[in-house]
Amino acid sequence: MRVEVHHLVRAFGATRAVDDLTFTIESGKIYGFVGPNGAGKTTTMRIMATLDLPNSGDIFIDGYSVVREPEKVRPLIGFMPDSLPAHRDITVAEYLDFFARLHGLRQPERAQTLKAVEAFTGVGPIRHKLPANLSKGMKQRVSLARALVQDPQFLILDEPAAGLDPKARIELRELILALAAQGKTLFISSHILGELTEICDGTVMIEQGRLLQAGTMDHLLAKHHDEVRYWLGNEGDTAVLYEHCMGFPGVTFSQVVKDEVEVHLHKEAGAAAALLQHLLAQGVVVNECRRRRAGLEDMFLEMTRGQLQ
Repeated sequence: MRVEVHHLVRAFGATRAVDDLTFTIESGKIYGFVGPNGAGKTTTMRIMATLDLPNSGDIFIDGYSVVREPEKVRPLIGFMPDSLPAHRDITVAEYLDFFARLHGLRQPERAQTLKAVEAFTGVGPIRHKLPANLSKGMKQRVSLARALVQDPQFLILDEPAAGLDPKARIELRELILALAAQGKTLFISSHILGELTEICDGTVMIEQGRLLQAGTMDHLLAKHHDEVRYWLGNEGDTAVLYEHCMGFPGVTFSQVVKDEVEVHLHKEAGAAAALLQHLLAQGVVVNECRRRRAGLEDMFLEMTRGQLQ
């Protein structure tokens, strides 16, 4: 289920919400979709889901054009929007049954499918409740169940973890990993970049509708591993610690965060030891030094730091 985005443009008046986007999502992988609010993520996902049309460009899902062949694309995809639409007069079971009928499922297949989807997403115990009365976490489960009723091979999840408590986020992550284990392709937008680092095989980063970078996590992280990140702590003035760090050759970036200093060093043998010796020679005693692996947060901040204005 390979997904190819080709020179996608979507404008609203004079504003280009999506500006010549081109990237590829490999089959059977989890890809994160990263960007600030207003970057064009939801617009891109709605076009993928055949809910909107681009001004130019196209998206091909398993070889089918979302512009010219939406009727062939729809059975292949499941779209989970960033919020569950309000339905005040139907139960969860009726809501899911409606979408199963919309996708052409007939009895007894429909009943079997809904039973399996409810069991997988954990919405069985609340199937007779009204969606409007559910917690945010349960609404997201219902929304995911709706996206799964036609057993799609490509899932588009728009901010699925937004507003969830830690327990609900962990449970959602387990569901996502279970879907990936079934061989499904997933495209997930999220502001919780740390969690995307843990589950994604690849990522697409955009800002102001334009592509910053895209690729597998291993490839993108390797590009950013020419430097190593450390957290330093001391019992004295962190401002003094920061100043001496910035004055050391090989330090590419440094900032004070609460009572610690974050330092980025060129990835060279002995660089950290040399920095600590330099600080000690200046009379600055470091009582804590922690190395931290780069993640999506680091990549995104570096890519957007003054890049697009």
